[in-house]
Amino acid sequence: MNKCTDAYYVEKIQAGETECFAALLERYGQSVFSLIFKITGNREDAEELTQDVFLKVFRSLSSFQGNSLFSTWLYRIAYNVAVSATRKKKMEWLAIEESMIENATAIETNDEMEQIDKEEQLCRLDKAVGQLPPDERALVSLFYLQEKPVEEIVMITGLSHSNVKTKLHRIRKKLWIIMQSMA
Repeated sequence: MNKCTDAYYVEKIQAGETECFAALLERYGQSVFSLIFKITGNREDAEELTQDVFLKVFRSLSSFQGNSLFSTWLYRIAYNVAVSATRKKKMEWLAIEESMIENATAIETNDEMEQIDKEEQLCRLDKAVGQLPPDERALVSLFYLQEKPVEEIVMITGLSHSNVKTKLHRIRKKLWIIMQSMA
């Protein structure tokens, strides 16, 4: 078994060599933090929740059966912990009327975005993402920032394949609407 694989480390940890957990923490610490930070929007909360996630993973590692990639299992835990934490805070998110989302066309959104310079686009986009509810921010982070395929997002979130694709499509429209209001 290759010493660099997650499966190798998981097997060693499950066999009692708990010091191998440091390798998984090193490998996934920053990406888990990034996902949680995108969901919570708060650095301190993200740091605390990242610690909580890795503690939960360490304690639950004996139940990991390898039915999915370790990383998928880890991201699912991180996603659930972060979304649950933000729901508990009962933050208010920007509400956009359904008709506005339905009326936004892909051609219109793409044309409009091409007229703005890249730096301003990124600035507006970052602010717009911050106005999304936690579960939508998570989808944006997983798909666009961490470049997870839809199939893995399905496993992480528990949503159906078509639901993930539909939500990503609607989120793009929603982001465009939010960015329009910033102009």
